[in-house]
Amino acid sequence: MSQTLARLGRLAARRPWIVIGAWVLAAVLVTAMSAAWGRTLEDPFDAPGLDSSDATVLLERAGAGEQGLGADVVVTPADPAGVERVRQAVTGLPNVLGTTVAASGDVALVRVQYPERSALGPPDLSRLDSALDDLRAATDLRIESGGDLYFAFDDSGGGLGEGLGLLIAIIVLFVAFGSLVAVGLPIGTALLGLAVGAGSLSLVAHAVDVPAWSVVIGSMVGLGVGIDYSLFVLTRYRELLADGRSVEDAVGGSLATAGRSVVFAGGTVVVAILGLAVARIPFITAGGIGIAIVVLVMVLSALTLLPALLGLAGHRVNGRRALRAARTTARWHRWGRHVGRHATAYALGSTAMLLALAAPVTALTLGFPDQGTMPQSTTERRAYDLVADSFGPGANGPIVVAVDLAGDAGLVGPLSTAVAADPGIAAVAPPEIADGVAVLVAQPTTSPQSAETRATIDRLRSEVLPSVVGGTGASAHVGGQVAVMADLGHRIQERLPAFITVVVLLSVLLLLVMFRSVLVPLKAAVLNLLSVGAAYGVLVMVFQWGWGGSLIGLESTVPILSFIPLFMFAILFGLSMDYEVFLLSRIREEYDATGDNDAAVARGLAGTARVISCAALIMVAVFGGFVLAPDPLIKMMGLGLATAIAVDATVVRLVLVPATMTLLGRANWWLPAWLGQLLPGRPRDLQPALAGDAAPGEHVADEEFHALENLRPRAGA
Repeated sequence: MSQTLARLGRLAARRPWIVIGAWVLAAVLVTAMSAAWGRTLEDPFDAPGLDSSDATVLLERAGAGEQGLGADVVVTPADPAGVERVRQAVTGLPNVLGTTVAASGDVALVRVQYPERSALGPPDLSRLDSALDDLRAATDLRIESGGDLYFAFDDSGGGLGEGLGLLIAIIVLFVAFGSLVAVGLPIGTALLGLAVGAGSLSLVAHAVDVPAWSVVIGSMVGLGVGIDYSLFVLTRYRELLADGRSVEDAVGGSLATAGRSVVFAGGTVVVAILGLAVARIPFITAGGIGIAIVVLVMVLSALTLLPALLGLAGHRVNGRRALRAARTTARWHRWGRHVGRHATAYALGSTAMLLALAAPVTALTLGFPDQGTMPQSTTERRAYDLVADSFGPGANGPIVVAVDLAGDAGLVGPLSTAVAADPGIAAVAPPEIADGVAVLVAQPTTSPQSAETRATIDRLRSEVLPSVVGGTGASAHVGGQVAVMADLGHRIQERLPAFITVVVLLSVLLLLVMFRSVLVPLKAAVLNLLSVGAAYGVLVMVFQWGWGGSLIGLESTVPILSFIPLFMFAILFGLSMDYEVFLLSRIREEYDATGDNDAAVARGLAGTARVISCAALIMVAVFGGFVLAPDPLIKMMGLGLATAIAVDATVVRLVLVPATMTLLGRANWWLPAWLGQLLPGRPRDLQPALAGDAAPGEHVADEEFHALENLRPRAGA
């Protein structure tokens, strides 16, 4: 692999305009084809085999409006003329199937029924908002709005985070490298790769039902890894130039070493994300495929587009801060030696810290945060509160019971009576019957995200409905948004252990092949699990316990959305492997050259700590920007990802990894002979690729680090 990558790098450096032109052409073609033939992406939230999915099938057969999206328009005071004016205004909007009006005291609720999500899009939400804004301006009515339509198409909050993250990335790169060229190369590579990767998902949707949210998460992850992978290659390229290599040889050498790390790092990210298939929830699997495609494109851009840009840039990537970089390298070498001398204390201390951060995971409560957890400044939250106060907390999340009557219409009355008699049900609307299917809409006594509502759903399924339809040939299923989310959460909790096991095992196998070591992959897996556990613990402290919630604009405690642990693990386990692969690749390279484990750990840390710190800071900025979003779910994902990356790149990579590797000594690289025969490659497959490029000083000796401390750069620097 190293030899192939070295040849690829030299070829790209010799023919830069051909490679760059190919990428630009690909971006133009993908954009044009997506505009012309791209499929509209949807966000389905169902899975085969769930009771709520069976209910959805019956609702569709009956043509009941409950299977579509809805919007709640709350009007106060409930003046009949004013309410009718609102109703007529929204009824005339495109795609509106109809409206219903209910009043309680001085508050009126106009429920606007839309068809299924596949027939709708963001313009429908925009038209509703515009119509309501016109009514607010023309009347003295207080009008608030929320509901499923907002949940489906409200995309506020993402753009600011991405823009802020990109700005911080530019600042970090300039401070680190002191060269506008060095700043532009990773950013340009990532953005062009993102245009091809994320832009192609609407075309991929013709083969796989890629959900719309995968574009958002794919862009977030793709931007971060794209910059990271480019940084890995760029940093090694600058080092090889300083060793006196030619531009072409430096590009080839950087791909043979750092490029190899990019391949395996990207591979672990893809494996972790594709591991979502273990959950056996189609829309989650499809989302993982979409995100994995973006990551793969970012890997290709780092291995082809960046080398071409480096071939054009030449020595201009080295700015005036080269001497500062030498000082930084020397400081990190001293730090590595310091950790090595106190390895036991640092290993125990950092492990205790990670376990303390992860301890709150034992109190993790999975649920479904709804619009009642949004800030008071949003119209969705104000509408939610008005509905709950006037019509009861369950009015924001009705339960829909769909019954296949099997020709026995006499079951409808007893079913309605039995459902209404349940202590968790406040009221049942008059049943509707169509095509042999009865539809009962029930309002629970408790809020949608409460555990009591989930208990009511379970009781209806296990006791109430079977007591009526049992033995009759009819079948009854509980659906609606609340039931769908509860069912998906239960399915995810069931599959989460298997998912984690599969991802960890596959990642261990990848690292086993790369490093030809038994302990290194096992240790990496354990440390990554600690990083993810620490991130989970922080989420519990902030969102469930409310610690510091006001600092990020959180107005109340929020249960952890059941999807979040699943997606966070897939993304974080893969991303944390990026830094592990980059650091351990350098350590292994130094160990192969010297045979001295302690020196290899210190040198490997010195050669990678600076770029890992920069890359992690960029990742934290990209993910942390999403904490500014008003939606608690976006805050949750952003804070969790940012926390895990920060912990992983500091406590784990810069303290715990060098400490444990020093303690293990030569055992780090132990591999049974029989296992070595089964693995592809050779123990030192990195060296032949570098042999043709070798230049004096490739592996830095301790004396040279002391020379750097005295600001006497190596020859050719």
